[in-house]
Order: sequence, then C-alpha cells, then structure tokens
Amino acid sequence: MKNFFKIFSFIILFSGLSLSTQAAEKVEYLKTDWSFKGLFGKFDRAALQRGYQVYTEVCSSCHSMKYLSYRNLAEKGGPEFSIEQAKAIAASFEVKDGPNSDGDMFTRPGRLSDKFVMPYDNVQAAQAANGGAYPPDMSVLVKARGGGVDYIYSLLQGYEDPPAGVTLDDGVYYNKYMYGNKIKMANQLSDGLVEYSDGTTASVEQMSKDVTTFLMWSAEPHLESRHRMGFKAIVYLIILTILVYFSMKRIWSRIETEV
Repeated sequence: MKNFFKIFSFIILFSGLSLSTQAAEKVEYLKTDWSFKGLFGKFDRAALQRGYQVYTEVCSSCHSMKYLSYRNLAEKGGPEFSIEQAKAIAASFEVKDGPNSDGDMFTRPGRLSDKFVMPYDNVQAAQAANGGAYPPDMSVLVKARGGGVDYIYSLLQGYEDPPAGVTLDDGVYYNKYMYGNKIKMANQLSDGLVEYSDGTTASVEQMSKDVTTFLMWSAEPHLESRHRMGFKAIVYLIILTILVYFSMKRIWSRIETEV
C-alpha cells in the first residue's frame, strides 16, 4: 500500500511539473480577423489570390503543395481565378512527362490537370539544398501544426535577434513563436518583397496574413460548403424540434382530456 502511495505521489508531482513547464513555454500568438472563421465565414477571394502569389514567389522554391492541382485555383470556394487565368498559371511551369515514343522523359508546359510542380525531385535533394532540413509540404500545414492559422501567421512575423545569452548554430535563426525558439528557415519576408497586382501594400503583416489564408484554403478547400451545410442542418434541427414539441404537446393534451 505504501508503494502505491509513493507511485501515486510521483505521478502527481510529475504531472504538476509538466503542466507548469508547458504553461511557462506557452506563447500568445498574434491575432487578426480571419474572414473564414465562424459559422458564416468565407474566404476573401482577393486575399487567396494574393496568398497564392506570395506562395509562388517566395515559398514554392523550397516548399511543395503536392495535394493541389492547378485546376483547383479556378474552383468555386477557392481563389476563383478564371479558367483562362488558371490555364496561364499552369502553362508558366515546366512539367516533367513521359516517356515518349523513344522512351525518353521530356518537359512540357503545365496543364490544369497537373499537380503543383515540386521544388525538388526527392527528399535527399531537398535536404542537401537546405542544410539537412526537409522543408515540409504546405498542402495541409495549417492542420498539422498546433495553433493552426494563428501559429503560421505569427511564425512568419516572429524573427528577432536572439536574447542575451542565447547562442545559435550556423544556419539556425531565432523565432519567438517557434517551438524551442530555434528554426532553420531564414526570415523570408520583408516589406515590399512582392508587388501585388491589386495595389495592396505588401507589408510583412499583409503577406503573412494572405499566404496563411491561402494555406488555410489548401488544407480546407471545402470549408465554405461545409459551413453552408452546417447552417442548413441547424435550421433543419430547429424546425424539427419545434414540430416534435407541438406534436407531442397535442398528443399529450388528448391523453389528458381522455383521462
């Protein structure tokens, strides 16, 4: 019995230390208004298109989006580029295809049916180009990281000089929102880095919000349709509840009258 109490006390002590450590390491992420939040949330089309531009011009040199096809850019609920715009976007990339009749692989302009072009041919090539680190695929990155959109949005703006006493190895950078505050990806954003076609000022904050919105869509391409379905389901259940209530009330009134 004594051994049981010792083990139980140890578990309680360990749990308390673990919780206190987590509380100490918890960081308050930056907050912003996300148009897609809530029951009636919808994606901002302009933000999605700007976010795709940031991904293409800044992120795509290292990070893949292997679950997206160019045709998705023209689908309802997404960036909603026109078909012609999506075709032009796809055609601007060279896609490896084949083999041809001679048994050789060849390159051709991209088509709507093609997946987004991968930045590297394989994992080894990606690691060799990034100091041993493998840049994660961004298709569902928002869902794969604790904190979701707030974490990604904060991480992109969290680069700082390390505090006094903190030393970093070569190729490692300080980011106050990264787990452990150390990250191998250098700061990729700076004011005016891209030139938005709609005239929006490309501040670091704006680019962070736009590309995070785009990443949220890539992870939840059917979010708007789910929101619509959820609203219809709630209305249906409310109407059904009212009908059941009055039906039961009528039935019980008859029973009470007969009694």
